[in-house]
Parts: sequence; structure tokens; C-alpha cells
Amino acid sequence: MGTETTEISNGGAVMRRRACTCTKDDFLPEESFQSWNNYANALKQTPSRLLDRVLTRSSAKAELEVKARSGHQMKKTLSWWDLMWFGMGAVIGAGIFVLTGQEANEDAGPAVVLSYVVSGLSALLSVFCYTEFAVEIPVAGGSFAYLRVELGDFVAFIAAGNILLEYMIGGAAVARSWTSYFATLCSYKPVDFRIHAHSLTEGYNQLDPIAVGVIIIICAIAVFSTKASSRLNYVASVVHLLVIVFIIICGFINADTQNYADFAPYGPRGIFKASAILFFAYVGFDAVSTMAEETKNPARDIPIGLIGSMVLTTTLYCLLAITLCLMQPYKRIDVDAPFSRAFTRVGWNWAQYVVAAGALKGMTSVLLVGAVGQARYLTHIARTHMMPPWLAKVDQKTGTPINATVVMMAATAIIAFFTNLSILSNLLSISTLFIFMLVAVALLVRRYYVTGETSTENRNKLIFFLVLILGSSIATAAYWGISEKGWIAYCITVPTWFLSTVGLWLFVPQACTPKLWGVPLVPWLPSASIAINIFLLGSIDKDSFLRFAVWTGLLLIYYFLFGLHASYDTAKAYEVKGIQDGVYRKVEEGEVSSATKSGFEGVGGNAPTAPNL
Repeated sequence: MGTETTEISNGGAVMRRRACTCTKDDFLPEESFQSWNNYANALKQTPSRLLDRVLTRSSAKAELEVKARSGHQMKKTLSWWDLMWFGMGAVIGAGIFVLTGQEANEDAGPAVVLSYVVSGLSALLSVFCYTEFAVEIPVAGGSFAYLRVELGDFVAFIAAGNILLEYMIGGAAVARSWTSYFATLCSYKPVDFRIHAHSLTEGYNQLDPIAVGVIIIICAIAVFSTKASSRLNYVASVVHLLVIVFIIICGFINADTQNYADFAPYGPRGIFKASAILFFAYVGFDAVSTMAEETKNPARDIPIGLIGSMVLTTTLYCLLAITLCLMQPYKRIDVDAPFSRAFTRVGWNWAQYVVAAGALKGMTSVLLVGAVGQARYLTHIARTHMMPPWLAKVDQKTGTPINATVVMMAATAIIAFFTNLSILSNLLSISTLFIFMLVAVALLVRRYYVTGETSTENRNKLIFFLVLILGSSIATAAYWGISEKGWIAYCITVPTWFLSTVGLWLFVPQACTPKLWGVPLVPWLPSASIAINIFLLGSIDKDSFLRFAVWTGLLLIYYFLFGLHASYDTAKAYEVKGIQDGVYRKVEEGEVSSATKSGFEGVGGNAPTAPNL
């Protein structure tokens, strides 16, 4: 996007009017899209270009260098204190206030506290993996940047597309919940604040203008300033934390230990099923890793902020779950407003308004941190030209990615306006667990494989042990999903996972040592993260996997038609530019395929030119 100056004569005086312009080159500036002939030639080369992108890995240096493609730098204004509050603000919201009652009532009973422990452990292991990457590669791209460095462009794009979907759906679900709790606070029913459109399909006919209004306000705050967002999140999180402490203390005052008599009525299967669903309550912490580019001292601030916020959040979740199930029998828990109704049933009617206000504060924080995080994901993807580079622009005045923020929040608002909360909640968790598993795999690749240094023998051993770790984890999850009472297969799959991790630990030397901060107990911690995330995936229903497959299919169509060719041209253009400048810098690693060797003849016989951003 650029500006155009127009001179207008008015009685001898000249007035200058500046207007924003937007051209095709803001969206598709690459050589492959300069003409229909070029595009046809690019499509013919899709197989060879795909092979090149699959085999090509980025580098940490390259991810840091592509920040320049945003035009302006993001401002470094955040400390560990900001990140810790961002972390708690990102996750303590609709999940704890909505899903706790549902899962205690339907799947886990009072043992829902153990479900939070399991999902919290999985999230904490993922936090460790994210922290090392965020410290070593402090850019706005989050998991997209990390996977691009270790597993290549193709895997990174599929993963990033799914995490963006998770953000949009999660944000829409929280916005719809915001309306519901606001209605409770005003002594109304949620349907009173929604518009019923009789001509639309059931589940999409309860239009929610309040949710859209909240999203617009959050978008404006996120666009204005990251530091301002941090201050607002800080205030909202403090108020929210005070309300949570109120719930815990007053809840224990009204506790009845007899409600814990039947602790796990649905058995281990119910506990793990609830864990997979309650993982939604932890979704959002990865948004904090996308703020590494705006952190003053990443090596110190990111570990304290991320790990500290996750430990505190898990502790609060467990205390809230215990409180809820001690206040009333699990079968009597209201699935829509569990904490508010719990206080009503013990005679504290006034407390339901305090709880509703606290929930609103928490959900506001979740929406704000989500808006900041998802925009930075999209910004970094656009820097690689897998998405239009117009989305990578950082505003000079605010230091924020305005275009990416507005686009993501607009999509979230559309989903929130039409879609029922029950439909949205069924779409959550699967994408996040999938990405967290990939990040753990990427960490093992980072530690054990360095191009040009790791021997072929050690590379093959790494691949062998990784395949065994993944295969045994998938087999364990699959057996859990299809067999309710069987146990024989676990005697094979679990020892296979353990011995595979031992083999990686003993027989493959680490090739990379973290410079600033590293995950402890490698390979055990990332291997355990892989196993737990995949196991929780095995507890998710088949409809969610179907939706996951449909969205991934749509991502592949976009990638093969646009993203692949745009990112290929951009990568090759910058290699050519480096050679022309007389300072060749190899910013990507991997085997050079036939596409690379002949790529400069790929579109119209001309070498790609570096796009002007």
C-alpha cells in the first residue's frame, strides 16, 4: 500500500491531497503473477517447486532478516512482567468458566481436576519447547517461524494455517461467551441480546451484534499500540485474578466434602476425554511467543513470562475445579454458567454478578491477547510471501501490523456473528495439539541435526528414532480410541516409545547447543510432549478430525495455486539479489532440487526480481 499526492488548483493556490492506494503488486508482486503466461508456466512447475520447498529449510538468520520486509520494526516495549500477564490473560477466560462445568457434569465428575493436571502438563511441556525457539529466534512468526527453520516451508504453512483457524474460532467462541455473561450480568437471558434470523440454518441463525461490537473495540486497541494493549490486559487480568481468588475462598467456605465421595464416576477414560476438551482452556499461551520481537530482553523475559504464567494458570485452574465440585454434586452443575449458578444454589445470589463480571474481564483479556498474537502470526507468514505481502506491513507510527490485525479480527467477527457457541466449541483443540506436537518434533530436529555438520549416519539414526517415537505414540492413541478395555497393545507401544527415546539419548549426539536458553532434559521432555499431545488427539471425536481434514485441504489448494509460487519466487529472488550485490548469503538450507537449478528460467525465462515492499 502506498500514498499518492494529487495537486488541485484553487484560485491560484495549490492544495495537496494524499490518498492511500492499493495495487496488485501489494498482493501478488512476484514474477509468477506478472502475466497469465508466467502463471501458467509456474503451475506447470508445481511438482518441482513443491519438492524444493519441502526439502528447503529456512535458518534462524533468515527469519530475523525477513523482518525488514515489513517496512518498519515493531517497537521493543515488553518485559517479563508484561509477558506473564499476557500469558495469564491469554488463557484464563471462556475455557475455565464455561467448559469446567460441562466436563465435570458429563465426562469426568470431580476428577475434572485431574483432567486439568493432564492438559496442564501437556501445555507446560509445549511451553518449554516454545520458549527455546522464542529466545533463539525472537520474531513475530511463532510456531510458523520455528517450523519453517526446522521442518521446512511446506510443513510450516500447513501448521500455521491451522493455528490461525484455531485463533479465529477461539476468538469467536469467546466473543459469543462474552455476550452470554454480559446478559447474565444485566439479569437477562443471552437470547434476549441476539437477533433470531428465521431464514438461516439452525446453529447459524442467532445473530450476535454485541460479539461483533466487542471484537471491533478489541481490534482498535490492538491496532493502536502493543504497550497500550499490555496495560489494558494488565488491569483486566488483575481484576480477573481478584475475582478468581474470591471464587476460591468463598467456594471453600460453602464446600461440602460429601460431594467428593464419588470422585471419578466415569473412570480414566472420562478423565482423558475431558483433558482433550479442556485443552481449549490453555489455548493462547503460544500467542505470547509471537511477541518475542517486541520483547526488550528475550533471553531473560520470555522464559520467566511463559513458564511462570503457565504454572500459575494451571494452579488456579485446579483450585477452581476443586471449588466447583465441592460446592455441589457434579450432576447438578449447570453446564452454561457453572460458577454463577453454584453460588445461587448455596444462597449467595449476589455473588453470581461478581462471577459474571470476573468472567467478562477474563474473556476481554483472552480476546485482546488473541488479537495481538494472531496478527503477528499472519504478519510473519506474509513476510515469506506465502500470504500477500500487504499483510506484512507494520505501521510506522503505531509500530503494529494494522493490516493483519484488521483482516484477522474481521474474519473472527464474521464467524462470531453467525455461529452458535456449541458448534464453535466442537472445532477447538485438535489444531493446537497438532501444532504443539510438531513444535516438539522440530525441537528434537534442531538439537540433533545441523546441515553440513551432522553425519549421514547420525541423521539416519535420528530419523529412525523419530519415526519410532511418533509411530508408538500414534499407535497408543489409536488403541485408546478404539479399545475401551484392552491393555495388551500398551505393553508394546509404551515400551517402544521409551526405548526409542533412550536410543535417541544414547546413540545420537546433539549437534546444536542453545546460545541463550535451552529446554532441559532433552530428548525426554520434547519426546514426552509428542506422546502426550498425540494421546490427547486420540480422545477427540471423529467429526473434529473431519473438519481438520477439510480445512487442511483448503489450505493445500491455496498453497498449490498461490502460496507455493509466491514463496518460491521470493526465496530465489533474494538469492539472486545477494549475488548481484556481491555479497552472497545463503539464507536457506537443504538440497537443491531441479526446480532450483532451473528456477531462474521458470517464469518467462527471467530471473526473479526481489519484490519491492
